[in-house]
Amino acid sequence: MMRLIVFLFVIGIGIGLAMLIVNNDSGRILGLQSDDFGRVVYLMPIALMLSAGIWTSRRSLSETMRQMMIWLVLILALATTYLYRQEALAVGNRLLAGLVPGHAVVVTTSEGGQEIILHKLLNGHFEADVAVNGQTIEMLVDTGASMVALSREDAERIGIDLTRLTYSMTVMTANGRGRAAPVTLDQVAIGPIVRNNVAASVAEDGRLDQSLLGMSFLETLGSLQMQTDELRMRD
Repeated sequence: MMRLIVFLFVIGIGIGLAMLIVNNDSGRILGLQSDDFGRVVYLMPIALMLSAGIWTSRRSLSETMRQMMIWLVLILALATTYLYRQEALAVGNRLLAGLVPGHAVVVTTSEGGQEIILHKLLNGHFEADVAVNGQTIEMLVDTGASMVALSREDAERIGIDLTRLTYSMTVMTANGRGRAAPVTLDQVAIGPIVRNNVAASVAEDGRLDQSLLGMSFLETLGSLQMQTDELRMRD
């Protein structure tokens, strides 16, 4: 008997999945919207496992009640996880940002927009993993830098031809006064915030220890808020 029930459930799940694929998320299936029908198919394996547990313990009322309570708790746990999945994801992202330097947390604001949160490092600075021309570079967020500034090593890594640069700019760096070459970056992105044709510079060899995310990118943001231990950016 139990084998027949399992067989019928499997056949039913297979037919339901086939109908969803053929329907392609449009119209109604057996009088239900595609999403609602999909939820029914999703719940069928749970019902199968619940039925199997009750069937195997049918000889004892106490054992049957125990099995039902176990499955009830499991179903409630799954439902709670599904309902609060966005909150759990936000907590996980914040934890990851605290453990992994430069990891940007992307959250949705009350207005429906997106906001990037960077957590301050132990050295008191904000760093971010920035995609420059498709390559990820660890950059220091620096509102005192007039433009995005690349170290010679990072510039070479993203494919800039160093032999064709003209070091016509005078800049002040942590290593003193130096020269830099103006360049235009095809794309600079941090999380969902993307900017094209960003003015930047490449410092002379040994003049810049770490690339800087400067104002040629930061001034294009909708807002930039620096708090005690986090930096918030909005597109």
